[in-house]
Amino acid sequence: MIDVLKARLQQGHRTMKYPDGPAPELPGKFTGRPAIDCTKCTQDCRKACIGVCPTGAIEQASEGKGGISLDLGKCLFCRACSDTCTTGGICFGKNYQLAAAKREGLVIAGGDNADRTALCEKARELFGRSLKLRQVSAGGCNACEADTNVLNTLAWDLGRFGIQFVASPRHADGLLITGPVTGNMKEALLKTYEAVPSPKIVIAAGACAISGGPYVGHPEACNGVGKLVPVDLFIPGCPPHPLTILDGLLRFIGRI
Repeated sequence: MIDVLKARLQQGHRTMKYPDGPAPELPGKFTGRPAIDCTKCTQDCRKACIGVCPTGAIEQASEGKGGISLDLGKCLFCRACSDTCTTGGICFGKNYQLAAAKREGLVIAGGDNADRTALCEKARELFGRSLKLRQVSAGGCNACEADTNVLNTLAWDLGRFGIQFVASPRHADGLLITGPVTGNMKEALLKTYEAVPSPKIVIAAGACAISGGPYVGHPEACNGVGKLVPVDLFIPGCPPHPLTILDGLLRFIGRI
């Protein structure tokens, strides 16, 4: 026991200072918020970028704007588009702030005009100091689930913000849903949602939960949760990095 206490004292304080201090260092291969430069888009390059996207996240921009638009809610951050783009019209950066309170806020066109507002006034008023979430894996591959679980580790310590994951929906303020909602999970998700007492919130984490991800259009997938339950916060990624999830949650309840 004494050896354990000595080791703990030697380790010191391991919890990161973020958001009161700098964000933790991101890995070199981290793929964050993309930027689109429509002035570099050519017709041939545009067709190539649209054609190579596995989930249809890239589309021709609305008439009069030219170029392309990119839907972060569908994006797998695979970089296939930027690797194909020969003009540099699409570039992925290191910005981890991806969450948005509205689905349309995830769409980026030239000039990065996506709405980065994740604040929900209802959530800040009701749950700004204590937020209990029930996590529902609705047919996910466990990548989003794993990165969400990282937030409970010593270095991240999600509980210091009053945010905790609970075992029962009856003890929760809302749901954090991952996965494309498979046919086998649809009824379970709806029952879990109904079991959460009102007022309640829903958070869709990951491309699968937002739009179906790589399973979009599959007959056994519901293409995300938006058509089944109302969603209050969208956290894109495949999977979203723990820092992206934490940033989205804190901005959602007005903590940063």
